[in-house]
Amino acid sequence: MTTYAEEIAASRRLTILLMLSFANGYTMNRAVLRDQVGRTGYVTSMDQMIEELEWLLSRHLIEMLELDVVRLTYQGEDAALGRCQVDGVRRPSLSVPGRPGTPLELMPSDDKHGTR
Repeated sequence: MTTYAEEIAASRRLTILLMLSFANGYTMNRAVLRDQVGRTGYVTSMDQMIEELEWLLSRHLIEMLELDVVRLTYQGEDAALGRCQVDGVRRPSLSVPGRPGTPLELMPSDDKHGTR
């Protein structure tokens, strides 16, 4: 049986992978990534972010570059988009436009009014 804390961790990990999948070059600075994850409702301390990144790194879903930069791997993209399942990472919902909580809804909007 999965605990509430494990479910939150799995959702946070999916959010990290999705944020990286939306980023230019599939890369993001660790501190910026933490802020982006926080904007989705998963307020995360830096210690928690480091722990989650180490967890994802150990499963080859991300790689660490210099200067605290994180990059998504092919395996990480597959997990983020639901093409494969990874124990400990929440499976994404179907990407249905207009359906709250799906990966499309997590994508940052270019428009200040929230429309695409």
